[in-house]
Order: sequence, then C-alpha cells, then structure tokens
Amino acid sequence: MTTDPLGAVEWPLRTDRLTLRRGTEPDLEAIWAYRRDPAVTRWLSAAPGTLAEHRASFIERGHLDQMIMVERDGTVVGDTMIRIEDAYAQHEIAERARGTQAELGWTLDPAYGGRGYATEAVRALVDLCFGPLGLRRVVALCFADNEPSWRLMERLGMRREQHLVRESLHRSGEWVDAYGYALLAEEWPR
Repeated sequence: MTTDPLGAVEWPLRTDRLTLRRGTEPDLEAIWAYRRDPAVTRWLSAAPGTLAEHRASFIERGHLDQMIMVERDGTVVGDTMIRIEDAYAQHEIAERARGTQAELGWTLDPAYGGRGYATEAVRALVDLCFGPLGLRRVVALCFADNEPSWRLMERLGMRREQHLVRESLHRSGEWVDAYGYALLAEEWPR
C-alpha cells in the first residue's frame, strides 16, 4: 500500500492496563534490550546483532512504520506489528482485495510475561483491525514449538488454518514446523 493506514488512527490506544502507540526510532534501543534475550531471540525471524545493526535493519526494511509499542505505566513492555496486506484475488478483481487483511506479530519483554499483557495488547490490535481500519481478516504465524504464541492466538479465538511440516529453517540448523492462524471480522465479538 502506498499510504499509511495506521497514520489515520487516533494514537495512543488505551486498554485497561496498557498504552499502545506508534513506534519511533528512540524505541529501537528498548526493543533491542529484550530481543537479545535468548528466550526471545529463539522465536524471532532475525536475531538482533549490535544496536546499530538492529536500528539499521528496522529502518531499512520499513518495520518501524508497522510497529506499535506496548507500554505499562510509561515503560515499554513489548512491541507489536500490524502489516496490512493485499488478499489473494484473481486478476480481474484484484483491486477489491487491496489492503483488506493484516498480519499481526508481537514480542513481549520476558520480565513482563505471565500477566496477560500480550493477550491484552493483541486483542487491542484485532479491535483496531476490525474497527477503525475496516479490515476483513487478520493472520498470525509462529513456530509450532512457540506454544505461548499459538495459545495466545487460540485465546483470542483465532483458528489454526495451517500446520506446515518442517517448513522453516531455524537458526539452530533444524527444519521446524510452523502454524498459521486467522480470524475473520465477522468472527470477532464486538
């Protein structure tokens, strides 16, 4: 998409305990701190190197534009992502499928785990997707061994649509399974 649909949202978003806001370049240092934890890095697509490499990677790949920070009492406790995408469509009607779905992602600082913050934050993202953003579908992916992540998806009512067998090459050198989950707007309770 050429426009920034997240820019039209009234930020910050607030839940009972959290504040969600757009990511900024100064947030990259806080993100780097917890993403270097081996328990977190294990599940990430890219392991953070130095702070400078981490910053350059996020900025060059445009990830900062999709990032939504999760704060508790002014402290960054995690980061989330909404990547708005085109759905598959046949060529003649492809325009109608543009920008109709989103991939969601999340990373929580382990120091704040086990308190429901990730569930609360991702629930707010789904509300945003199916409310103000007017999307029709959200998806999320994870390694099959990342049980906390797929359990979160199931808590939110997402449906496991894919079990990809030894589909992903993990940095451990092993081919591992992955899961794909999805939810339609009409399935989300308002």
